[in-house]
Amino acid sequence: MDIEILGPLDVRMSGESIVPTAGKPRQILTLLALRAGSVVPVATLMDEVWGDAIPRSANTTLQTYILQVRRRIARALGPDAAASAKDVLATSFGGYRLTARPVHCDMTDFHDLVARGDAQLAEGDARSAATSLRQALALWRGPALVDVPMGRVLATEVLGMDEARTRAQELRIEADLRLGRHTALVGELRMLVSQQPLHENLRGQLMLALYRSGHAWRALEAYQHLRETLVDELGVDPSPRLQKLHQAVLAGDPRLESLETTAAGNFLQHAVG
Repeated sequence: MDIEILGPLDVRMSGESIVPTAGKPRQILTLLALRAGSVVPVATLMDEVWGDAIPRSANTTLQTYILQVRRRIARALGPDAAASAKDVLATSFGGYRLTARPVHCDMTDFHDLVARGDAQLAEGDARSAATSLRQALALWRGPALVDVPMGRVLATEVLGMDEARTRAQELRIEADLRLGRHTALVGELRMLVSQQPLHENLRGQLMLALYRSGHAWRALEAYQHLRETLVDELGVDPSPRLQKLHQAVLAGDPRLESLETTAAGNFLQHAVG
């Protein structure tokens, strides 16, 4: 079974899509695919499809959705398959489970590549880390599960995926900063900061890229915009770590030019302490 969730949903068996066209069966298949090999409780499936407005006919309706998915599986398997659709989408005590093996999922590939890039960065191999992290981010074909209706269970899953994507972007940018690619990063970082205006790590990376590109005043401006937004929306100042970066830019601290100085998760751990 091939599962792609980093963009439009695609679940294939024997090269044929088993994704239903209707929204609710699509939600069911998505949740089962995300947890392939594990039992998904009926209560979780109902929560995803109906939330707090579970109808009296929910059990019967859910069974109908399961049947629709099984029909797609049976079509993909063909008449001569050793396993049946009920074997692949099995009924387990209290829930349902996708049992197909092996399972290949783009999200698993993404996490593996990010873990490799993170380890390479920790070992000081910024070039290899940048390559691994670019490969990970290239797996994304758009917003995760962009064509699947979202109940609260899937919405939580997608939130976690988006956070993992942002973390991978931070790591890749950190690798590029260590490689001296600060000027090329400015445009990308401006876009990311506009999308996530309260994200301090990305803001710090933008400040550092601007400073190293010879635009200290723009780095200070980026900090001021963040501070104003935080005060207006949350009533708080930037974190002490970002304040340290701001002070270092104000002072023209020469350690900011070191390629070992980054503004990712642990701001300036190599420089201004």
